[in-house]
Amino acid sequence: MSLPAVLTAAGPSPSPTPSESATTTVPTLQDAQESAVHTASWVEQNWSTWLAIGLKVLLVVVIAVALRKIVLRAITKFIDRMNRTVESAEGTTLGGLLVNAERRRQRSQAIGSVLRSVASFLILGTAALMVLSSFQIDLAPLLASAGVAGVAIGFGARNLVTDFLSGVFMILEDQYGVGDTIDSGVASGEVVEVGLRVTKLRGASGEIWYVRNGEIKRIGNLSQGWATAGVDVTVRASEDLDKVRATLGEVAEKMAKEEPWNEVLWSPIEVLGLDSVLIDSMVVRVSAKTMPGKALTVERELRWRIKRAFDAAHIRIVGGETAVLLDEETPDRAAGVAAPSAFADSDSPQVAATTPIAPQRSATSGR
Repeated sequence: MSLPAVLTAAGPSPSPTPSESATTTVPTLQDAQESAVHTASWVEQNWSTWLAIGLKVLLVVVIAVALRKIVLRAITKFIDRMNRTVESAEGTTLGGLLVNAERRRQRSQAIGSVLRSVASFLILGTAALMVLSSFQIDLAPLLASAGVAGVAIGFGARNLVTDFLSGVFMILEDQYGVGDTIDSGVASGEVVEVGLRVTKLRGASGEIWYVRNGEIKRIGNLSQGWATAGVDVTVRASEDLDKVRATLGEVAEKMAKEEPWNEVLWSPIEVLGLDSVLIDSMVVRVSAKTMPGKALTVERELRWRIKRAFDAAHIRIVGGETAVLLDEETPDRAAGVAAPSAFADSDSPQVAATTPIAPQRSATSGR
C-alpha cells in the first residue's frame, strides 16, 4: 500500500487554532464621570464632619501648647525666686552657715527640670488622648488596661514605689546630698551617691552601704550648718580654777591663730565652766563651733594641746570621775602586812601535816 493511499485513508488532520486572548476592559468616559460624581457626593456629605474634627484637633493642640508654655514659665519664675532667696541668705552670717548656695542652686535647677518634664508629659499626654477621641477611637479598653496594669504593678512592686516616692521627697526637701555625713539609722557614713531608689554610703572602715530610701525612717545630717566640738577635762578638786581657766584660754587663743585651725574653727573656743563637781575631781567643759565634719579632728587636737599645757603648768589630769587620787607622799598602808598563810589556820591540812606524831607505848612498858 502506497504512502498517499495511507494518508488518504487516515483523513484530514485538524489544523491548530490560536488560543483566545484575555479581553481587557477599558474604562469609558462615562465610568470615570460616574466615579467622580460619587466621590464628590461623598466629600460633599462628609466635609462638615472633617472640618469639625480638624477644628477640634487644632483647638486642642493650640490650648495644649499655650498651657504648656504658661506652666513652664511659672516653673521658671518659681526656680528664679528660689535662687533669689538663696542669694539673699548669703549676705547674713547665719545664712552663710546654714545655706550652701551652690548646692541649693543645683538642687533648684534639678527640681525645675523634673517639674518641667512632669508638666510636659501630663499636658501633652492629655492632649494626645483628646485628639484620639476626636477621631472616634474608643479609649475605654486602653484606659481600662492601663488601670489594671497600674494596679497590678502597684501591688507587685509596692516596695519599689515606696522607695521611689521617698527618694523624690528626699530630693525635693534636700535632706542630704553627695558629700554629706549622715546617720540613716540602718547605716551611717559619707553619702557617695543619691538615687531615687537607693542611697550609697561609705562607712568609716571604707565599706559601701546600699540603703533603700523606703527603709530610712530618720536621718541625722552631720554636714549641714556647723558641728560642735566638746572636750571634758577632769582635774583634781584641789586645783585652782582660775589657773585652769587661764591655761585653757591660752590654749584656745593660740590654736585659733594657727593654720589650718583658723579656718576650721567657726567660733572662738569657749570655756563653758564646770560641768560637774565631785568630792575628789571636777570636770571643766570646753566647746567650739567647727566646720561640718571636723568636730572629731578639733577635739583630738584640743586634747593634745590641753594635755601639754597642763603638764607645763603642773596641773594634774585624772582619769575619770571615779578615779582615786593618792599623793606620792602618802605611805602604803598595806606594805607592812604579810601575805595570808595557810599555817595561820590551826585546822588547815597544812598545820595537821606538820604536827609531830605522838610516841606509842608498848605493852610491857607498864610493868
